[in-house]
Order: sequence, then C-alpha cells, then structure tokens
Amino acid sequence: MSRSRVLTVVFACAAAVVVAPLASAAAVTIDDPAQYVNPLVGTKPGGPDFGNGGGAGNTFPGAVAPFGMLQWSPDTVTHQHGGYYYDDNRIYGFSLTHLSGPGCSDFGNVPFMPTVGSSPVSYSTFSHANETATPGYYSVAFDNGVRTELTSAPRSGIARFSYPAGQRASLSVDAAKAFNSASGSITVGTNTLSGYTDSGGFCGAGNRYRLYFNVAFDQSFATAGVVNADGKVDPDRRTITGSSQGTVPASPKTAEQQSGVDTRKAPPPTATTGDVQPLAAAAFVSFNASTVTARVGISFVSLDGARANATAEVGTRSFDQARADNRAAWNGILGRIAVSGGTDTQRRVLYTNLYHSLLHPNVFSDTDGRYLGFDGQVHTAAAGHAQYANFSGWDVYRSQTQLVALLAPDRAADIAQSAINQAAQGGYFDRWTVANGGTGVMNGDPLPIIVASMYAFGAKGFDAADGLRRMVAGSHDGRERPGYAQYDAYGYVPVGTGGVWGTAATTLEYVSADFAVSQLAQRLGDTTNYDLYLRRAQNWRNLFESGNRYLQPRNTDATFPSFSPTQQNEYVEGDAEQYTWLVPHNYRGLFDAMGGNAAVLSRLDAFFTQLNAGPDKPNAYLGNEPTLNTPWAYAYAGAPYKTQDVVRRALTSIFKATPDGYVGNDDLGEMSSWAVWAALGMYPETPGRAELVLASPQFPAITISRSNGVTVEVTAPNASDSVKYVQSLAVNGAASSRAWLPESFVNGGGTLAFTLGSTPNTGWGSAAADAPPSFDVGPNPARTGAISGLASKCVDVNQGATTNGTAIQLYDCNSSGAQSWTLASDGSVRALGKCLDVANSGRADGTKVQLWDCNGTGAQQWWPRSGGALVNPPSGKCLDVPNSNSANGTQLQIYTCNNTGAQTWRLP
Repeated sequence: MSRSRVLTVVFACAAAVVVAPLASAAAVTIDDPAQYVNPLVGTKPGGPDFGNGGGAGNTFPGAVAPFGMLQWSPDTVTHQHGGYYYDDNRIYGFSLTHLSGPGCSDFGNVPFMPTVGSSPVSYSTFSHANETATPGYYSVAFDNGVRTELTSAPRSGIARFSYPAGQRASLSVDAAKAFNSASGSITVGTNTLSGYTDSGGFCGAGNRYRLYFNVAFDQSFATAGVVNADGKVDPDRRTITGSSQGTVPASPKTAEQQSGVDTRKAPPPTATTGDVQPLAAAAFVSFNASTVTARVGISFVSLDGARANATAEVGTRSFDQARADNRAAWNGILGRIAVSGGTDTQRRVLYTNLYHSLLHPNVFSDTDGRYLGFDGQVHTAAAGHAQYANFSGWDVYRSQTQLVALLAPDRAADIAQSAINQAAQGGYFDRWTVANGGTGVMNGDPLPIIVASMYAFGAKGFDAADGLRRMVAGSHDGRERPGYAQYDAYGYVPVGTGGVWGTAATTLEYVSADFAVSQLAQRLGDTTNYDLYLRRAQNWRNLFESGNRYLQPRNTDATFPSFSPTQQNEYVEGDAEQYTWLVPHNYRGLFDAMGGNAAVLSRLDAFFTQLNAGPDKPNAYLGNEPTLNTPWAYAYAGAPYKTQDVVRRALTSIFKATPDGYVGNDDLGEMSSWAVWAALGMYPETPGRAELVLASPQFPAITISRSNGVTVEVTAPNASDSVKYVQSLAVNGAASSRAWLPESFVNGGGTLAFTLGSTPNTGWGSAAADAPPSFDVGPNPARTGAISGLASKCVDVNQGATTNGTAIQLYDCNSSGAQSWTLASDGSVRALGKCLDVANSGRADGTKVQLWDCNGTGAQQWWPRSGGALVNPPSGKCLDVPNSNSANGTQLQIYTCNNTGAQTWRLP
C-alpha cells in the first residue's frame, strides 16, 4: 500500500442546492492533454506596452521537448523577443535556439531557410491557415508551396521539408546569424552541414556562448556551396566563416547599466520591418527530391557531442516516430495535472500555461553528461543526472520553479544542483544566466531562493549544504549582491549606492533572499545562519516610513527623500505602491505596521480596482512579476474570500487561449506558472518554503501526480468561473477554517474537501488563527517581565510617562509598570503600550533610546544575543549604560557592542 496520502478537494454551489463534500474521490486521468496546448499563445500583444519588454508573452511556437536544449522555431522579420510576431506573415528562417517570453533577446542561432530555385531568399510569406503548432511539432506551408515540419528531442530534432513538384528543392543554413551579433563557421559535406556559432549579449550584457551543430540529410546534395557577401552562391567552396551584427538593439537591464538613472526597464527594441540582413556564413544546398529529411544535433561542448546527441536521441527514427515520441514526452509531464470538467477554453488556458511553464530551464549537458561550465571548462554531470541552463532568476523564483518542483522533484533537484554548479564554477550565483554565462540582468539575489524553495518542495537529491555555504558567501559578494556592503552596514541599500538598479526594490529582493537562506539553514541544522538571516529578513522595516506607511527609498543618513506612491525611481519595473507589498514572508508584521487588517484591506481593495495598470499607477500590475504575490495577501488579513475573487478574475480576464493570451512577457514560464497555480487554487507565497495559500480550484476534478509518487486529488462539483467562494473545508476528513496548507501537504499529500458557492462566505478563514503563517523574529507567545542589567538595576520608563520621546533609563527595580517589558513576537520590546526606540533611527555611538509609538520600523527591533547583549539590528549597536554609570536615571543609549557589563541584560 502506498504511504503517500491523497488530496481530495470538493466544491459545491452555495445556492439552493449544496453538494456535500465527498469523503474520497477516484483519481482523474486525462488522455492527450497536449491537444489543449496552443504554443502560439503569447506571440501577439495582449496588453499595453508599459515599457517593460512589450505587451506580448514573447513566446515561440516551434518544436521543443520538455526543458529541451533544442528549440526549433520560426523567426519572423518583425521581431519580438521570442523570435516570432504573430501579425507578421514573413518568416526568414527556423533557428535552433530560443528563449520563451524574455524581456530581451538572445539565441535565434543558425536559421534554416528552405526555398525553391537556385538562390537564397530573405524571407517567405505564409498564412496562419497553413500553420500548425502543437507540443513537440510545428508545421507551416509557405505561399511558394514549400512546407516545413519540425519535431524535436531534448538535444536534437528532425525537419521534413516538402517542395512543390517541378522546382528545385533548396535550403540555406546560416552559422553566423542570431538575434544579437554573432559569428560562426559552416562546412558542407556530401549530405551533411556542420559547424559552430558564437553569440550572446542578452539585454546588452557581455555573456557569450558557442553552439555546435551537425545536420545529416537523408540524401546527398544535388548542388552545394556557400553564400558570399554579395549574396551569390559559390559552388566551389565548402566552408565559410563570417559574422553579423544582428538586428535587435540592446535593451540595457543590468544593475551597472541602470545605476544612477531612472530605473524603468528599457523599452522594447523597435520592430524590424524591412528585409533581414544578408546571410553571413551560410551554406546553400539543393536536392533532387520533393521531400527531404534533416536530422540535427546540437551541443554546447563539441561538434562530436552534437553528432552523438542526435545519434542517441533520434537515431534512425522516422520523422513521425520522433514526433510521436515527443508528443508522448509532453503528455507524460502535462498529464501530471489531470483535470475533468470545465470548459474547453479553461482546459486550453490551463494546459497552454502548463506547457509554457515547462520549457525552461533547459537541459545543457550532452547525452554523455558533459557540459561547458561557467569557468569555461568541460564538466560531467553525475550519472543519471543532467546539467540545466537558462535561469530567468528574477522572474521564476516566485512560482515557476516551485511548480516544477511540485510536479517533478527529481528534475528540480538536478536544476537546483545546476544552479549550485554555476556558482561553484563562476564564483557566485548570478541573477539571470544564459547558457554557460551570467548576465547580471535585473536585480536581487534570486537563485538562492530557487534552490531553497526546491528543497522545501521535496527536491532533496542535491548538495544543499554546499549550496547554503555559497549562498552565505554570495550575500557578501558584490557580483551577486551589488551594494551588499551598504546593505550589511545599514540594513538597506541607500539611495545613491553605485551599481545598484533600484535601491528600494533591491533591498526588498535581498530581504526575500535572506529569508530563503534562513529557511534552508534551519532545514540543514545551521542555527547560526538561521538566526542571522531570519533577522536580516526583517530589513524591510528599515524602509518603512511610519508616517505614510510605505516602503520607501532611504538615504544614507536614515532620512527619507521626497516620495510619491507612483514613483518608479528606486524601484524596478514597478512603483512604490506595488513594491510596498513585497514582504510575502511576513505579511503579519507588515500589516500590523500598516495599521492592522482594516487599513490593509482598504488599501488592497483600492489596489485591485485595476488588475494590470502598469508600473506608474497605484494599482496592481499583474502583467509583470513584482505584484504576483499580492492577490494572495488578503488571506493574511482575514479576508480570503477576496483572494478567491481577485485570483479568479485575474485568471479569467488576463490569460487567454489565443495568440494575444498574455498581457506581458512570460519570462521563461513565470507568468504562465502563476496561471497554473491560480487554476489549482493554491500558491507558493513564501520564498524558500512550501506552504500553499488557498484560493479555489477552477475545475470540478483535478489530480496532481508528483514524480515521487505523492498524489493530490481535487474534486469540485459545480466549480465554475463564478462559483469560486469557499464555504467550508475539510482537511483529511477534519473540518478546517485555515486558508492555507502546510508544507506537509505538499510533501506528504492529503485530502481536502471544499464546498464552494457563488457568494462569499466572509467568515471562513477570517480568524487570526486561520491566516497563513508569517515569519518574524520575536518570541511567540510573547514574554513579559523586567529587564535587568548593571548593578542589578532595571530598564525603566522615566516617571512611567507615555509621551513620545520619554527617556529610557536605568533605575532600581520596583516591579512597576514602567519596568514591565514585553518581548513581542515582531522583535520589538514594549512597555506601557509603546516601544523601545532608537531616537531618529540613529546609528552613532551614544544615540539615546526612548519610548515611542510602536511603528514597525527597524529603530524598534531588538535582538537578544548569547551573553546577554540586546542588539538593534539596523545599527548593529548594543543597548548600553553610558560609561557603566549605574546611578538611577542614567539614560540608556546604543553603543558599539563590547561584551561589557554595561551591555549585559537579563530578559524575561
């Protein structure tokens, strides 16, 4: 009998007829879920261009295996960052490599262009009526009668070119063309083309990579040659080397490029509307046949590796066999989420988003395990494992990598190990990596979050201890964390810090990374780093301006510069209103600082009056990453029914099953993964952890089958887009009012039984005890008593006054209320209804401490350390008796920690 438990979710309408929750349910299976996938979704703008990479998904429609190295796809003359623009009817080639949904361009290497006649062409036209795109297969018939079919395996693929009778069947292959500048070389054999290409420059960065390719045709060439610079074919040459400048302007998106300027992401490049550039290093061959099959292998290691990959993966299989194999591979992983019921449109949206969630990261090692590392050396993955590449870290740490870990923890473990290998070979965790190089694109420190989250979701088959060591080291490395010295010194990255893109946004990103590091440290038994990084994870408080209750940029001297909630300066791809919610690991602390649940709910309601308002309005911007966590925040404020509403409205209004189905860049699966989680009715809100905040499932029945044997079953009778409100819930047969699921649910499975209705149940999940967990630093429950120190005297509120600014002093212990201090769960120290506060958030030795309204800021944070010290984390200074003066009335201060009796305190 399986030891894994089954999760069953049952929903019913709360109208006149209520369907009772089922005690158990049979597993749901689905035949051929690939039939619901439309790879063309995202190739046409679905929303406004807000200057963050355009209003399209920037996906590509071509043939790729799950997480495949080869992404063989058409490229249109009008460029989008995925290579394909739906409204352009001109294709200039079928290149071998792509990124799905990026905000910049890279790859697009080695375009193949079939044609008729004796000369290469710049492009050919087509109609979408003659185009087919499904998982693992792409086909298009040009208006000239040439048909191209593509299918793929992870590192290889097969093309089938069909030509009209009576015309010369020809083909060009260019080794020196890519979306960005490229160079390369190609050699022509009797029925083979082989070579390499060099390119890079993602978002204007300096990354470079080399890709090797080998093409074997099923018949010998009738004619063959290379294309000279004048565009004419030279039949006497069999090799050519060349270069091209690319057609896509750089879009700077690194911290170094953005430092000191308005921190909007650069606008998308102007679309290329003319003819493509001349061929750069192309072979041009023809055949005495009307149907030609080409087998292609690629490798980032060697030409021999490219050949071996093709031999191992497609071998002598026919095109149709290879296509069927790829379809089966896709159905195998898509079917891990099986649904029944719902509408055809709902299924198409779900499975298309799931498909786009599973394209990246990409297998990077060859079939023999070899791969090129970040040190430029060839390494070998452990037997039975693979190295992965292309980490869109800033994007996918939020929910895409968690979805991969949910469905395939074994693969996720390899992905996590791959990230650690990158850090080991390159010296640090880069934020956004392409092939075997870092780019430094975007901000924050996302790869540690990815590794820690995958571990939390049960992906344990990697060297997590080594990963933790590198995370800790990287947090003090300027390559990984620009501005780390200032962050370490002040507890935030001050305005004006060099090399930092968006100091406020970067601070909050580092805070999330610190929390993830703390959680992995705790899981591995490293209590020292757990305590340290959990404290650092509360550094958001150092940006909290208690007057207007926003997380704001801050100067080095602790003052706040002029501020507007809609300013983008010092933020990244969003504004202050949107970033103020980026504390997903401690909403309780943030919400208390904001004035409590009522104040928070009012702000959230105003925030969600628009769902995709762009980066310069005080509303949600769900077409981009920084606000993806926010719809789920209602559950922490006692109103999970509002999460249920906003999540369903966003899912049904923003995501579509048509080419314009995304309103912003998919960013290597991040936006599409959010839609998958939304359809499941649960979300991994907290970086580095595996709790799931609940909304409600969209389908009557769902079965999630993890690769480790754990099965999750969801049944939801009467579920629909309008029947979305939770009325009741049973977990493993027991009634529950909690709006979240614990980590044990993800890693062990379980049963859920919901009743759904079409009207909100405002009481369900509204109690404070029902909210998802927040992770703060104080004792829980709080502790109350005297704080005593030098000469056995007590910390005392002068005269028991409660006026802001009242001195905190040393005084004879007298058991009065002025000496009754509470160590609160938020890390503050409280007496008489107010907090122990560092005057003006000072950091200098001798800064006085005082009583002040509790306001959630870092000036009121205190860390009890071993030996009796009480440290204020933002300043790094200790609560101190000046000059060890034990006289009654001596006002306390902060001072450099020195382990003296003047800084030794006995706490409740």
